[in-house]
Amino acid sequence: MIGLFRGKKESEAAPEAHAAPGGPTDMSAPLPEERKTGFFERMRQAVSRTRESFSARIADIAAMTRIVDEGALEELEAALLSSDLGVPTTAAVLDALRDRARHHAIEDGEELRALLKEQLIKILEAPQGAPAAPQVPPPKVTFLVGVNGTGKTTSSGKLAAWSRTQGNSVLLCAADTFRAAAIEQLEVWAARSGVEMIKTRQGGDPAAVLYDAIAAAKARGIQDLYVDTAGRLHTKSGLMDELDKMRRTAARLVPGAPHEVLLVMDATTGQNGLQQARLFTESAGVTGILLTKLDGTAKGGIAVAIARELNLPVRFVGVGEQMGDLLEFSPAEFVDSLLD
Repeated sequence: MIGLFRGKKESEAAPEAHAAPGGPTDMSAPLPEERKTGFFERMRQAVSRTRESFSARIADIAAMTRIVDEGALEELEAALLSSDLGVPTTAAVLDALRDRARHHAIEDGEELRALLKEQLIKILEAPQGAPAAPQVPPPKVTFLVGVNGTGKTTSSGKLAAWSRTQGNSVLLCAADTFRAAAIEQLEVWAARSGVEMIKTRQGGDPAAVLYDAIAAAKARGIQDLYVDTAGRLHTKSGLMDELDKMRRTAARLVPGAPHEVLLVMDATTGQNGLQQARLFTESAGVTGILLTKLDGTAKGGIAVAIARELNLPVRFVGVGEQMGDLLEFSPAEFVDSLLD
């Protein structure tokens, strides 16, 4: 409690704390339509590198298999591993298929493909994340957390643009006060997405600027507040304590806040990033995953591994560099785009 009120005083005293330049923005103004293709086609484009290798191998298995036997399953195992599902998730998929084959013969490769799709969708849909927050007055407070280089700041701006397409009013909070470049970068994204931003000086107290941001959001009737936090590792106790202070500040000001804590992960790091994420989620109260750079990897199966091994839902995927290149994740659409 002492820390909370100390943070409030420091933030109020800091002359640097203010909204992004440019003055109030018409929050109801439509965003430019940067991409006109449908959701499914955009997802297909994003996973094209994965599909080229993965789907081709599945097609070969389907074409060559009249009756699914152990040899066909071994071929499938190699295909799953090559797309970065990882050993535990691949083993779980194959165990389910073998169990099906023991009770009801899998007649051919096309049936195998259909059953594989069923299993992948089941895994992706299994994690439910945190229970829905009770109905409380806005704002909905969302923290973006993770290590440096995964795209937290960029994703904060893209989420602001996405929220505006949903008809919501948005405010950004630059709580990554460790890097001056992060504040400047978020200002650019705030201007591009047509939303305001609350910031403080570099090295300022993140909990203090969060206090100001929540106060501003409540005063203006803002519906969605996105908080860009400093990159940190679970082993950095000082930074984790700082994040915990921010969580307490949010909860003090808005019931149930933060309502969502999104761990931003870089899809191109694959299994290497998964272990780091596993440790991070244990100490940061993560409720879901935002997977960036999905279009830059041939191992998009990492999304399935994340859902199963972290037991967290994938909420959004980044599929490009433009403002509109953030998609709300759909397990069925994702799997269809890989295998169809």
